[in-house]
Amino acid sequence: MTIVTLVGTLDTKGQEYSWLRERLLRCGVEVVLVDTGVVGEPGVAADIPRAAVAEAAGVELRRLRDEGDRGAAVTTMARGAAAIVRRLYAEQRLHGVLAVGGSGGTSIATRAMRALPLGVPKLMVSSMASGDVSPYVGSTDITMMYSIVDIAGINTVSAPILANAADAVAGMAKGFAAASRAVRPEDLGVGGRPLVAASMAGVTTPGVDAARQRLTELGYEVLVFHTSGAGGRTLESLADEGLFAGVLDLTLSELADDLVGGVLTAGPDRLRAAGRRGIPQVVSLGALDMVKFGPLDTLPDRFRDRRVRVHNPSITVVRTTEAECAELGRRIAAKLRPAVGPTAVCIPLRGLSTLGGPGGPYHDPGVDDALFTALRDGLRGSTTEVLDFDTHINDPVFGRAAAERLHRMICADRSAPRKERVA
Repeated sequence: MTIVTLVGTLDTKGQEYSWLRERLLRCGVEVVLVDTGVVGEPGVAADIPRAAVAEAAGVELRRLRDEGDRGAAVTTMARGAAAIVRRLYAEQRLHGVLAVGGSGGTSIATRAMRALPLGVPKLMVSSMASGDVSPYVGSTDITMMYSIVDIAGINTVSAPILANAADAVAGMAKGFAAASRAVRPEDLGVGGRPLVAASMAGVTTPGVDAARQRLTELGYEVLVFHTSGAGGRTLESLADEGLFAGVLDLTLSELADDLVGGVLTAGPDRLRAAGRRGIPQVVSLGALDMVKFGPLDTLPDRFRDRRVRVHNPSITVVRTTEAECAELGRRIAAKLRPAVGPTAVCIPLRGLSTLGGPGGPYHDPGVDDALFTALRDGLRGSTTEVLDFDTHINDPVFGRAAAERLHRMICADRSAPRKERVA
């Protein structure tokens, strides 16, 4: 039987969750209702009461009430809800999750959803869904649906939206239950092609496409992550879960944004997970000749005397300087030196992007060389292999060579004793 879990604060949203439960039952799925409220009395009986949720977080519900700290209560109930849904999934009593709420309810429910594996249906109906949802979604496959009106009763506007949400999660859960599509690390390479992660931006697409094609010929399934900030964070998160047989990290533009203050940073932990997990990785320097900002009229004044290009109406790029490139080289070396798995850096000496090749507006061998020199110096004496290629990063020869180098590393790594993860 297909089972959908509802996660919500039943003291404030009891009417809505009662309505959703009835709708789901009419859709032919079973329902487990989890109460994450704290203060008021629940408006509907839960299958898993709030006291059990608090206990799953290691806290007594009475203590949360007595302390009267809403922020602490939300954090605790979110942690407890995550533990509850993980347990339900492990017991095969969860095939999808649905929640509705405002800022607090969304924080609690999406924390629980993020605890579930990739592929498990996760649908959040929220009044927060029309803004920046990255704190809620993170690097997971949560689907956000904007509620239009606040979650405050069943009315002319909310009824069809909640009906659509219930119908959608019921359909997704039925499909998931039938196909068991959660992505599990232990399934990699068993009954299918091993997975390789690749990083790409528009300005490195030809080279990455050549690498992807070659890896596909060699028997891999290649998942390409756009270096948009969220893409890099997702790559890191999935690598940390052990989903990949190898990582082809040819595009590191998010590191330039992190250093200089661009809008597409993936944060300071970018380029760490594969090395920490011992996953074979081939790294290159794609798009480190630029920093990405928003529309041209939002470009900070301090960058306007630099080499500026309008990439598209939403993105403006600025050429990195010699000092910035040198610092990027040092940072990349510092991230790669602790790697416990096989690691290689492929340096394309003739350019790092479509803008940086010979004749391009960002072509500047002297500035690029500051990056190469600092990287080589930082990796001297380490186990990371550094390979120079007298090509542009988008030359198909370069992409294929990087792919074949990763393939050899993966094959050698499979025959070696498994490495322990380093914290």
